[in-house]
Amino acid sequence: MESSRPARDSLAIRIAGEIALSEKPGESLRKWRREFSLKQVEVSNRIGISSSVLSDYEGGRRPNPGANFIQKIVTAILDADQETGGFNIQRYASLSGSSESHPSILAIHEYFSSVPLSTFYDNIGGSELVTGPEGITGYTVVDSILAITTLSPGDLFKLYGQSTSRALIFTNVSRGESPLVAMRVVSPTPSAVILHGISSESLWEHAPSLASISGFSLGVVDTPLDTLLSNLQSTH
Repeated sequence: MESSRPARDSLAIRIAGEIALSEKPGESLRKWRREFSLKQVEVSNRIGISSSVLSDYEGGRRPNPGANFIQKIVTAILDADQETGGFNIQRYASLSGSSESHPSILAIHEYFSSVPLSTFYDNIGGSELVTGPEGITGYTVVDSILAITTLSPGDLFKLYGQSTSRALIFTNVSRGESPLVAMRVVSPTPSAVILHGISSESLWEHAPSLASISGFSLGVVDTPLDTLLSNLQSTH
């Protein structure tokens, strides 16, 4: 798959801007490297530095990277992706083009850097039942009934905002069958699926196994919706 130049240029501006404007640019840098499934040594070799230097930047042990360094990092990340077909560049282009609001989306937010899922669960008062990826870079709160009745298969990308590395929080669920079944046929999957308004005791018995097979975190949260949305605001 060959990525188009406009899609690459647009994504390059987005990544560079996010790193430069982040309060913790090293964490944002690490987030994007991991989003493209690249190891530190792969990126560092491309820009002619040691992996320990890159590790110091990502860990905040060196001064904030300057514009030239950020440009080199972004170029290295996108070059690596383009050399293997440009899948991620095209994926982000598709997500950006599908991120307009939809009535089923109650809240949506992107983080500048990855937020540990354990911290996210603590902040919203949720419980993780199946472990998945360590962190997320955004969340979407979805009314599951509206999503089922109004979202077409092509509209599903609207739930992902600007990245699939996120938590999809489904409200208006009874036992969680519909969201879990939907995630089995959607590609790619999110980092976490959290079911709102139910307890672990009332969860569909097949939900944990489906989450494990798909590789995402599964959780529940039973706080009132207004409280949940307020708690989510505190994670910004």
